[in-house]
Amino acid sequence: MSSIAMLVDTSKCTACRGCQIACKQWWDLAATRTKQTGSYENPRDLSPETWSRVTFNEYEAGGKLQWLFLNLGCMHCTQAACVDVCPTGALQHNDTGFVSLDREQCNGCGYCVEACPFRIPRLDVVNTLTGEAKASKCTLCQDRVTNGLTPACVKTCPPGALQFGDRTAMLSVARKRVDTLKAQGVAQARTYGETELGGLGRLYVLTAPPTAYGLPEAPEYPALVNLWHNLAQPLGYAGAGLMTAGLAVNWLLTRRARLSNVEEK
Repeated sequence: MSSIAMLVDTSKCTACRGCQIACKQWWDLAATRTKQTGSYENPRDLSPETWSRVTFNEYEAGGKLQWLFLNLGCMHCTQAACVDVCPTGALQHNDTGFVSLDREQCNGCGYCVEACPFRIPRLDVVNTLTGEAKASKCTLCQDRVTNGLTPACVKTCPPGALQFGDRTAMLSVARKRVDTLKAQGVAQARTYGETELGGLGRLYVLTAPPTAYGLPEAPEYPALVNLWHNLAQPLGYAGAGLMTAGLAVNWLLTRRARLSNVEEK
């Protein structure tokens, strides 16, 4: 099955934030109370009520100040640390490439929050008395895309800065756009997400270095997650298996001894 992806062309984004509104409307997410802090960004960060956000970034190049806009949400990594650390299977790789989330299975451990190189998942406290929490993040509109529809944010984007489709096709569109931008004098134009962390499900056309947008130049799979996933977790499973086997053997030996006592009597 071919992989799907969202393409974000930052050179076309007007920061209208229609994508933010569409996301909230489709998922029935509450509005976030904010205050003016000297930026047009609103809200200032992702949250359990905001899964998609447009960031405003000031960047100076060639003596000129630029405003760089970026639609930010889950990157849907191929090498997804959040999936690897999730103990309940709430986070999974869908066959089409995106990272799905089943909040019913989430136990609120917060491992995904700590593991993500992009700081995307957030915890939503659903019960203040018990401290029960659930993870939240963009799921690439998993209910829509699995039924042949485009994500809500893509459908509503007025300038066409957001596109959606087969990942190979989206990469082709991105490369052509980069070539066009370079021909127009945008020397730093590049794609982002093609190979990072095995390939992202949210691809970008950037007109400046990733760090100018607040993105890591070379995102890395966390070393501690690698240690946990490849060593500690398997050892834990092995230990649990040995303990279960030991309890079973103990039960059998105890039962045998009891039966022997009964026979002697």
